[in-house]
Amino acid sequence: MNKRLLSTIAIIIAFLAVAFVITSKPTQQSRTKTYVPTVGILQLVTHPALDEIHRGVVAGLKSQGYSGNKIKIDYQNAQADQSNLKTMSQKFANENADLAVGIATPAALSLAKTADGSSPVILAGITDPAGSGLVKSTKRPGNNVTGTSGDSPLQQHLSVIKRVDPQAKKLGIIYTTSDHGGEYNAKNMEKIAKKAGYDVKLYTISTTNDMQQVAETMANAVDVVYAPQDNGVASAMKTLINITNKEKIPVIPAVNTMVKDGGIATISVSQYNIGYQAGVMAGRVLKGKDTANYPVKTITNGDMTVNLKQAKLLGIKLPTSMVTEAENKGEVFK
Repeated sequence: MNKRLLSTIAIIIAFLAVAFVITSKPTQQSRTKTYVPTVGILQLVTHPALDEIHRGVVAGLKSQGYSGNKIKIDYQNAQADQSNLKTMSQKFANENADLAVGIATPAALSLAKTADGSSPVILAGITDPAGSGLVKSTKRPGNNVTGTSGDSPLQQHLSVIKRVDPQAKKLGIIYTTSDHGGEYNAKNMEKIAKKAGYDVKLYTISTTNDMQQVAETMANAVDVVYAPQDNGVASAMKTLINITNKEKIPVIPAVNTMVKDGGIATISVSQYNIGYQAGVMAGRVLKGKDTANYPVKTITNGDMTVNLKQAKLLGIKLPTSMVTEAENKGEVFK
């Protein structure tokens, strides 16, 4: 076989390889109006706050024209199992999903690791995305990952603690060791509360199974409990409340869904809105927006939420101003 023939064969093989790569998955430019994108949504675990984010993501995608037969959504719930996160993330990759949405930090981290820069990942309500290594910075993510961050308004939460129990001196803060966002918020609240004069004690759980024992220890040592935006704590909220109620200890949580589960009051950032904005961003990325230069949207504005039934159970009279604020622009559980 002469050199000329070998050269010709090599050129043909190279051409076919390039053609295969180009046609294996439609690009933003080559997609037609009839192309139906696949979006994978990976949620860490079932609980009301994350469920609200999921609902918001779907609505946000719909606002961008992606609903019904115009999109294929593959929703997966890992039920707090790390091995499930890995398997489900790989499932999206195997399906050549056009984009994946991660609800909660562990889900987002798993998606980002599996995608390895090859396909877009949208964050939905991730605390401290830069600190967790998901983006280079919130202003310029610099890679294939962007989305929404639901930072807790910690100073406002401390104000709620003061208004609910003005005499409290000892503050217990509980978080999950494997939840980066929970630890981040807990330690930041510790600094803020110590500066305000509180005697602060941190308590940790490794899994929701630890909550009973840790909560019993904490309830005997503090005047009030702060439960940060933490997936493990949120999932075990009812167990925490069962213990603190016995000692008449109020719990100030980070989000409204945790107030519904027995917290007494908070200023809550809308979890639905966090998801909705992530869905809008996902839709725009599907239309061609570059994630690398698409700033993370941080949502911090929140509304007052109170649980009057819980306040009565604990014998606490909430300030009229708090209740009125919740009634006018917020949420009241009775």
